[in-house]
Amino acid sequence: MPEPQLTTPRTELRTLLLDVGDDGVAVLTVNRPDRANSQTVTMFHEFGEAALALRDSGARALVVRGAGERAFCTGFDLAEIDVLREMGPLEFLAFQELAANGIAALRALPFPVIAAVHGPAAGGGMSLALAADIRLAAPSAKFALSFVKVGLSIGELGTSWTLSRLVGPGIAAELAFTGRTVEAAEAARIGLVNRVVDDPVAEAHAVAAAVARNSPGGVRLSKRALQAGMEVGSYAAAMELENRGQALLTRAADFPEALAAFREGRPPVWTGR
Repeated sequence: MPEPQLTTPRTELRTLLLDVGDDGVAVLTVNRPDRANSQTVTMFHEFGEAALALRDSGARALVVRGAGERAFCTGFDLAEIDVLREMGPLEFLAFQELAANGIAALRALPFPVIAAVHGPAAGGGMSLALAADIRLAAPSAKFALSFVKVGLSIGELGTSWTLSRLVGPGIAAELAFTGRTVEAAEAARIGLVNRVVDDPVAEAHAVAAAVARNSPGGVRLSKRALQAGMEVGSYAAAMELENRGQALLTRAADFPEALAAFREGRPPVWTGR
């Protein structure tokens, strides 16, 4: 597999840090520790820029984390709220679409996204965590959808869709209507996170490394099948997608190499072709 090469974002990132390691594991850090890693208008621009840079970077998995020890991401920075209040309706709609598209672009990356959550993941920060394929939480992690407490709804950054599919409609409704905080242990019990670990960043790297040892094409089409399976309207449509994906993979150069490696008892040498 060629060594990953990070595509340079078109603009210099000011609120995020982005790195792709030699092992193919990329790390995206929400980098405003002095403001509890809260989100800004600039940050939503940069989510899209980072996703664009990552898409063709050769990365095999992405870890999303918050800088510092205080928080994963605490939602929109109230110090910038006046910027939003000054927008007209159409201007605000354009911003809302920009923000949603930035989160959606991370979710749509062609490799697994793993959120390593410590401290609060609130509002748009929880939306960011929900957009990941896998969520690992520290014992300090706390999740809150406080939109209704500030006059807004859970219809934000894809949250109404992702939350109900993770925890079911009943629990999603309770969290949406009350805005209450979910501690780490409860988050694991209801399926909001995969598990609680002492060091979610280290565990996320371990999971990402395990992903990177597998077939790039197989992982990519597995993610596509899982995500599409939540959206297609029938079992038959899901099987059609699965059948096409498997047929494509058997024509790839990595497939005979994987079979040969299995027979010979050695690790396969993946090319991604």
